Amino acid sequence: MHFFSRMALGAGLLLLVTTCSRKSNYQAFTHDPLLYARTVKQLNNVVLENNFPPMVAARNYAYASIAGYECMAAGDPRFRSLSGQIRHLPPLPVPDTSEGPIDFPLAALLAFTKVGNAVTFPEGSLMEYHAQLLRQADSVGMPRAVRKRTEIFSDSIAAAILRWSRGDRYAETRGAEKYNVLHEPGRWVPTPPTYASAIEPHWGRIRPLVLDSASQFEIPRPPTVDLRNPNSVFYKALLEVKVTGDSLTDEQQQIAAFWDDNPFMMHVKGHLMFAIKKFSPPGHWLNIVGIAAQTAGADVGTTAAAYAHTSIAFFDAFIRGWEEKYRSNYVRPETVINQHLDESWRPFIQTPPFPSYVSGHATNSAAAAEVMTHWFGDNLSITDTSLVEFGIPARILPSFRRAAEEAALSRLYGGIHFRFDNDEGLKVGKQVGALVVERLQLKK
Repeated sequence: MHFFSRMALGAGLLLLVTTCSRKSNYQAFTHDPLLYARTVKQLNNVVLENNFPPMVAARNYAYASIAGYECMAAGDPRFRSLSGQIRHLPPLPVPDTSEGPIDFPLAALLAFTKVGNAVTFPEGSLMEYHAQLLRQADSVGMPRAVRKRTEIFSDSIAAAILRWSRGDRYAETRGAEKYNVLHEPGRWVPTPPTYASAIEPHWGRIRPLVLDSASQFEIPRPPTVDLRNPNSVFYKALLEVKVTGDSLTDEQQQIAAFWDDNPFMMHVKGHLMFAIKKFSPPGHWLNIVGIAAQTAGADVGTTAAAYAHTSIAFFDAFIRGWEEKYRSNYVRPETVINQHLDESWRPFIQTPPFPSYVSGHATNSAAAAEVMTHWFGDNLSITDTSLVEFGIPARILPSFRRAAEEAALSRLYGGIHFRFDNDEGLKVGKQVGALVVERLQLKK
């Protein structure tokens, strides 16, 4: 039984978890890092079911994870608040323990859930789980006064994080002008099978959490689209995509499928269209955070910190990557192969509806890997069972950086990116992740 299946068995089993005798029954429940991971998975499931695009999903995870972390940090002297470290995050409410204790891990769970609920839809998606957490706290003997103080503090943090989140220009981008497709050589156009419109062309306008701007860290211009010269960088890269796609080994197919992370893959058969849902890249990597925390034996505070730090890296990596995507507006391999080499050619995985350069998966995976390496080291090997629920076998990840490199390479095997998309995405993603680690000192 894989990691998240064990968590899905529910609170009944979690109540059987035993801890040291110094903890009360309710603390054995609320201080369990597996419960924190299960709570993150609840948001991940809502994101999956409601087809949030990956960059919007990253926003959902970031604000919810920051809210959870801030509640945890307020009661754990090992950790620092992000207020002031994220330059536009204002001072947050201070817990009042003058009348008695607050259970800070439960406050973190409640704040994560309430913020996650507020930034997703449909409205109320996570509030039954929020109520379930409170019922479970009652059932394991948390005094009513402790629960009440905990809930009041949690709500104050959640409200503050939500007020702050409204300044990130997300709402303004909902009404931004529609992306104009230009049918010019070398420019991105919609791809089969659905020829969907460009996703989030204005995401580069979103306020970063750590980056100074959406264009921080230089990304070189992609190669000129040149089909006349067989020795040009572009032509060689194009042939590599086609030749690789035409001769995939079993292992290459497994890698491409494992890191596909297409949250809404459409199948078209005649007039019939149906979708298959899976986790998006940030959802997949947050599952990896939970598995890594369990493998490393991390406590609940460290688990919450790793989730928040990784979510922030993803948030900013999407902003940097999407600013470049819609600046370059670079054509996808599938389009050029169909137009000039083989009109019936299709990639092994489905081309997503946005420009090619740079690879978002490479950028985001590299950013996440830098942060996770900071928390768990460069030699933590884990068995990633995240996708077993979708019928995709578990895979051993020998390190986070190697996992990021494999995720990037999977896009070449999948036939949806040129190698230079992936290589440059890894470079800038690593820079983003390193900056997040440098500027945000979560642990004292």
